[in-house]
Amino acid sequence: MATAIRIEGLSKRFRPDRLHSIRSRLRSTPSSDTAFTALDDLNLEIAAGSSVGLLGHNGSGKSTLLKCIAGILRPSVGTVQVAGRVAAMLELGVGFSPELTGRENVYLNGTILGLSKRDIGNRFDDIVAFAGVEDFIDSPVKHYSSGMYLRLGFAVAANVEPDILLIDEVLTVGDEAFQRRCIGKIREFQNQGRTVILVTHAPDLVRQICDRAVVLDHGKIVLDGDPRAGIRAFREHMYLGHALTPQSSDHDATDRNGMSTPEMFEDDTRELFITKVEFDCPDAESGILVPHGRLRIRISYLARTEISGAMFGIAIHDTAGTHVYGANTRMLDVEVPPLLGSGVVTFEIVDVPLTDGTYLVSFAVQSLDESIFYDWRDQTHEFRVSAKDKLAGLVALPLTISVQPDSASTT
Repeated sequence: MATAIRIEGLSKRFRPDRLHSIRSRLRSTPSSDTAFTALDDLNLEIAAGSSVGLLGHNGSGKSTLLKCIAGILRPSVGTVQVAGRVAAMLELGVGFSPELTGRENVYLNGTILGLSKRDIGNRFDDIVAFAGVEDFIDSPVKHYSSGMYLRLGFAVAANVEPDILLIDEVLTVGDEAFQRRCIGKIREFQNQGRTVILVTHAPDLVRQICDRAVVLDHGKIVLDGDPRAGIRAFREHMYLGHALTPQSSDHDATDRNGMSTPEMFEDDTRELFITKVEFDCPDAESGILVPHGRLRIRISYLARTEISGAMFGIAIHDTAGTHVYGANTRMLDVEVPPLLGSGVVTFEIVDVPLTDGTYLVSFAVQSLDESIFYDWRDQTHEFRVSAKDKLAGLVALPLTISVQPDSASTT
């Protein structure tokens, strides 16, 4: 497979703004000229046609990497090789001139992205329709709302037919209707074999549209691989404060088919964490759940100190990344007493309305205000559902069908 992007030994360092007066230079201290390393010796190869999600905390280097790929920033050290036309949606309204109209900005940005005036004219109506700004296209963009800015910027970038599309946090800013259009456009790109690089703080979005995740931490790549492993590592760092290492995603000792083994937690210093997860499917046939069967999930925990105000939750996704279901003790008004020592929390779904498929289950323990994540297990277990009847979709609804011919028409 051809390579769309090759990055070798990439480092990017930023120095503080140069001092502009003799007085300020005399007052400066030696430490004020210390360079900040945003990217540190990155090596990365992205195949043409792949969709890669970049994850990491604020300041991890995601946006800087995207700007280096786009050619907006030059590497301090190393090389970035890009094959094909690149369209970048990096910031709200980037490249727009506030005094120009939407129409003028479409032509200006299209020209910057390498299109001729004729090409832009041929695509103009599609761009405006995608952005939904028909009534304002001849107004100065300084009068646009942030949503209109966003929609028009993405519409231009998406309709120049790039070989590589770079997106930085755009899909989490617009309204739901716009997000659906954007995801639909990305799906179209994927079907055409184009390359997509996405920066986001929304892990479920990476799971939904990406086939690969790259996790950054302080300018270094700490995990590059399957989106599920990347999301797990990202959440461990963001929510649990674990150090990010390539091995961090393999911390659990669980059996993905439901029944799990206890973890080695003697050396675990966390206040509260999950020690074991067990599935019980009373209506299962050969370990496979049937639609409308019962599912019990028992979560064993250990609290080393007394914890008040804890909240237990689960989430279910299908293998395509669709969030099927989520619930926690707070949503269901279940009071969790102060925890100390070991115990078990049981979630029971008395009627699982799912059709054929494999479903992945995540578990979390956090504080009621969601400011503290004591433990998070992202899609560490799975269960299967097999329907005897032919059903389509995700859910098995209790449906009956009746056909009643008109008696007059049968005579």
